Amino acid sequence: MVYSSIVFLLYFLPIFLVIYYLIDKKYKNIFILISSIFFYSWGAPKFIFVILGTTFLDFHLVKWMSNMKNDLNRKLMLTLSVSINFGLLFYFKYSNFFIENVNAVLSIFGGQNIQWTKLVLPIGISFYTFETITYVVDVYRRVHKPLDKFWDYQLYIILFPKLIAGPIIRYHDLADQITDRSHNDTLDNKLTGFYRFILGLAKKVLIANHMGAQADAIFALDYANLDTYTAWIGILAYTFQIYFDFSGYSDMAIGIAKMIGFKFPENFDNPYTSRSITEFWRRWHITLGAWMRNYLYIPLGGNRVSKRRLYFNLWLVFLASGLWHGASWGFVIWGAYHGLFLILERSFLLKFLNKIGKLPSTLFTFLVVVIGWVFFRLEHFKEAIAYLKRMFAFDFKQDYYNIYNSPFSLDLEFYVYFTIAIFFAFFTYFKLGQKIQNAVYFNDYTLKRHYTLTFTSIVLLIICISALSATGFNPFIYFRF
Repeated sequence: MVYSSIVFLLYFLPIFLVIYYLIDKKYKNIFILISSIFFYSWGAPKFIFVILGTTFLDFHLVKWMSNMKNDLNRKLMLTLSVSINFGLLFYFKYSNFFIENVNAVLSIFGGQNIQWTKLVLPIGISFYTFETITYVVDVYRRVHKPLDKFWDYQLYIILFPKLIAGPIIRYHDLADQITDRSHNDTLDNKLTGFYRFILGLAKKVLIANHMGAQADAIFALDYANLDTYTAWIGILAYTFQIYFDFSGYSDMAIGIAKMIGFKFPENFDNPYTSRSITEFWRRWHITLGAWMRNYLYIPLGGNRVSKRRLYFNLWLVFLASGLWHGASWGFVIWGAYHGLFLILERSFLLKFLNKIGKLPSTLFTFLVVVIGWVFFRLEHFKEAIAYLKRMFAFDFKQDYYNIYNSPFSLDLEFYVYFTIAIFFAFFTYFKLGQKIQNAVYFNDYTLKRHYTLTFTSIVLLIICISALSATGFNPFIYFRF
């Protein structure tokens, strides 16, 4: 089940909220847990037992570790817990990729291929694996004590607003909210959470889905025959699809959480307005960046190392980030590509970007990001290079400028949504846009603003439900992660 489905919007969420608000406070957590198990089981019933089993094992391992006084024993328990969680992630997510590459090497030398039954990837395994790691590491570091009840720990892992698409929430940021969130349980939070959910839904359904349909149509073509204009339309459509899909889902998660008293961290901050790749990664998938920094980059030495080691650490972290997104060489290359630009910025490029001014540096950064998305979208390196060649071939032989007669559906409707995507992707580039965003997302609400947002949200909800009912195109890109 996904947030942008008719089943979720018209059945699951309304029923969940009504029951949640009516039941006694002492039953609320257990109701959320049961609802979360049902939510996950709806789309992946076989894999719910993987989560339930690993949470049971992790809870007791961490409990034992917390009670130990001997540092060696604590490290052994930490290693065991981390190994189990990363072992499961590797087994389900990377074993197919590993076997395929081993077979490719064996075939070169005339060896016999390894026989292997391909595994199905459990939904959201990358997200909840990282959260199990934060639990054991935060307890090991004594940042926060472990939860007393198994059901509370299971709720932390399987909480449905963040289960399949994030944000990735560090344990110590959520632990106290699990046991007591009365200070967030206000009418204002319920209303603003509803607004946030609807705005995220609109991002996903009205912008990302339209961009995704066009991107899929173009990426399904023979790249050798693409003209430059069509190639750019395809990758720009994907560029806006992945942003509004990711940020839309994060908005929906933050909104649902707010409606039931949880406070989730922000996950996106207008990344396409960035003036450098360094800034882009402070704004894009913020919780993943925070996880990588705190649980990988800093343990590797962080900034307290030699310049050569610092560059290696940056590159390694982004290789890991690319591999986290998916088991293919395209993701690895995408991670290495971003790591390379971060190293270049540390060396000299950041000074250059600061000198050339705001607009040129933003356009340069956006171009770098767009080129990177080609490797992210296409799993095979040769395909990505073939597509990039068409982007920079400057071949405009085909007449794709006729927006009414294009064979690739580049009609007026697409261009309207494309313009909307550009507008909102760069909305906060100017101070007025930032001021409006702050008023909608972060500032206190007046009664007049509540009326305005309530009316706007209801209208957007009706439009989104109508759009979902009218078309069967509603991709869930997190299946790849």
